[in-house]
Amino acid sequence: MESESAFKECYLESDQTSLYHAAKGLMTLQALYGTIPQIFGKGECARHVANMMIRMKREFPGSQNSIFPVFDTLLLLDRNVDLLTPLATQLTYEGLIDEIYGIQNTYVKLPPEKFAPKKQGEGGKDLPTEPKKLQLNSAEELYAEIRDKNFNAVGSVLSKKAKIISAAFEERHHAKTVGEIKQFVSQLPHMQAARSSLANHTSIAELIKDITTSEDFFDNLTVEQEFMSGIDTDKVNNYIEDCIAQKHPLIKILRLVCLQSVCNSGLKQKVLDHYKKEIIQTYGYEHILTLNNLEKAGLLKSQTSGRNNYPTIRKTLRLWMDDVNEQNPNDISYVYSGYAPLSVRLAQLLARPGWRSIEEVLKMLPGPHFEERQQLPTGLQKKRQHGENRVTLVFFLGGVTYAEIAALRFLSQMEDGGTEYVIATTKLINGTSWIKSLMEKLEPAPF
Repeated sequence: MESESAFKECYLESDQTSLYHAAKGLMTLQALYGTIPQIFGKGECARHVANMMIRMKREFPGSQNSIFPVFDTLLLLDRNVDLLTPLATQLTYEGLIDEIYGIQNTYVKLPPEKFAPKKQGEGGKDLPTEPKKLQLNSAEELYAEIRDKNFNAVGSVLSKKAKIISAAFEERHHAKTVGEIKQFVSQLPHMQAARSSLANHTSIAELIKDITTSEDFFDNLTVEQEFMSGIDTDKVNNYIEDCIAQKHPLIKILRLVCLQSVCNSGLKQKVLDHYKKEIIQTYGYEHILTLNNLEKAGLLKSQTSGRNNYPTIRKTLRLWMDDVNEQNPNDISYVYSGYAPLSVRLAQLLARPGWRSIEEVLKMLPGPHFEERQQLPTGLQKKRQHGENRVTLVFFLGGVTYAEIAALRFLSQMEDGGTEYVIATTKLINGTSWIKSLMEKLEPAPF
């Protein structure tokens, strides 16, 4: 939907315009692909969207169509239900591209020096200064293969591809007959496109590796993973203090402080006050408005009840895995090298064994959870064939990350999964773009 401010509108401004557009969009989708028989949801916004859909259906009785339904289930999820996931650094190939360079409508702009032909640099010619703009989508064979992999598993795939492409070009020396030469020439455009694609993704992987192997990236990731696994979440963190003292980018600081707050169900008042004081003294008093916004959105808060629910949620939903197979994953936690996105775990558990098994944990998460059924004419009710997957549309209200999408695709591909997931959202986000959307932009005084 490309609604960048949907989360801010819903949680800071009590503006439901984006929810109305979501409901309207879902009604249009049903007009094209049939009425979705089951609607599940979690969160206040999810409840509002479901109510709007029910009302629209009631007000426009003609909206009931005779199209055989493509989707079995609609799952509406509030971003507010899982505030943790976008704050953590994504560790899939596509997720890291977005974290570091930002993907806008499938396009990414990259530093040009890695993409300049070697001769250009060696011949004393000036290197290009314009960013290299690349389109990233699954129409590109190699990108479709590596986009959802953990970054640590990408190198071996690129290396294998390089050998295959090199061997394919060597075939030209063995082509002797006219028929063989003709066959080689017919394959040439595809081979050249594959070689160009490999060169681009090797360059991108090198750019990412330069960052992921840096000491600062490692230290930042270590602190994130400590918080997510429940280590030292209740006291002032030394690394965060050092980053503030060295005046690291404010968004980086806010992501870490909010992550600590979410993983501790709020910070002790003195810890929260300490962070606020340090941030305001270092970055300027005007950021008090941003801190207020983060508090209002629930990302930053003081632990009023003294009870931390996160360990119970983490344990029951298996949000942290110590042994992660990044090369050949067997669980969605590979997308964050240990942390399983809460939102995706909810989708997984809904499919099997159902939310009744986690009723107590659902009550600990913000907002209501609900189920609605939409009646279908007898002739349109699906009779499932043996081995046929269910199709679930997961709609994230307030944004979704590329890592969550990768995790849902992983679940779709699991042999015993039984469910294929289609993803919709108000906006594709990462921690930086999300926090930025909540920051207060102050206009300079006109005098």
